Amino acid sequence: MFRHQKELQFEVKVERPDPMLAKRVQEVLGGQFGEMTVMMQYLFQGFNCRGEEKYKDMLMDIGTEEIGHVEMLCALINQLLDGASPEDQAEAAKDPQLAAIMGGVDPQHLLVSGLGGMPINSNGVPWSGAYIVSSGNLLADMRSNLHAETQGRLQVARLYHMTTDEGVRATFRKMLARDRYHQYQWMAAVAELEEKNGVVVPASFPPEAEMEAQEHGLEFWNLSDGQESSEGLWATGSAPDGTGDFKYLENPAPLGNIPRPEVPATQVHHDLDRDFVNKK
Repeated sequence: MFRHQKELQFEVKVERPDPMLAKRVQEVLGGQFGEMTVMMQYLFQGFNCRGEEKYKDMLMDIGTEEIGHVEMLCALINQLLDGASPEDQAEAAKDPQLAAIMGGVDPQHLLVSGLGGMPINSNGVPWSGAYIVSSGNLLADMRSNLHAETQGRLQVARLYHMTTDEGVRATFRKMLARDRYHQYQWMAAVAELEEKNGVVVPASFPPEAEMEAQEHGLEFWNLSDGQESSEGLWATGSAPDGTGDFKYLENPAPLGNIPRPEVPATQVHHDLDRDFVNKK
């Protein structure tokens, strides 16, 4: 059961309208790494969690918090759009310099949402459920969550420097602080799960199950010009799961065969060399 409270998690109060900034804020609302994505990602992971109850409880706690962050950003966009009108754009268009500036306004805020936030990114592309990760594997999901919070916080930090509005910045600082904590949280969960099950996903398919392919799980293949990649721990160190040491292959050779697919039936309508087909 979900229950809505009228109060926002943190205060949202801008100093002045800014339709151009409202368009940019749409990215951290409805973009690939926006609040809608982490909200849905954490909730679906929680809904489907079959692991320890503490993981499900944590996912539902944070997923529900992200619902509040979506509402906060909608409130922020609403305030940034206060006073915007078609007349403003028409008047601005009379001055070439102002017209260029007002070109940053998202017309959908006027035409579609009536000056409100929308489930779209800063280019107007609708939010997609394809953005979310909910695999059923806790370690895989927690790593995806850390990635999402990392990218989301990076984008909010960039937005912070695109405005001097202290009210907007105050809201962003609260979000940055929460995103920072969420990174701590996912790192802690990842570390705990790695200690329990190992660092490789899925842990239920161990290296020894790879049989004759096991040695290839420790090789770094140099497949680009230069050898700078040999200088990292990924090429000279030991595997985190203790299964062996990495090996750098300076000039790896292909180990497979040349594929020779069968000639398909003529009804498939491939453009085939008739002489080649006759030889087959």
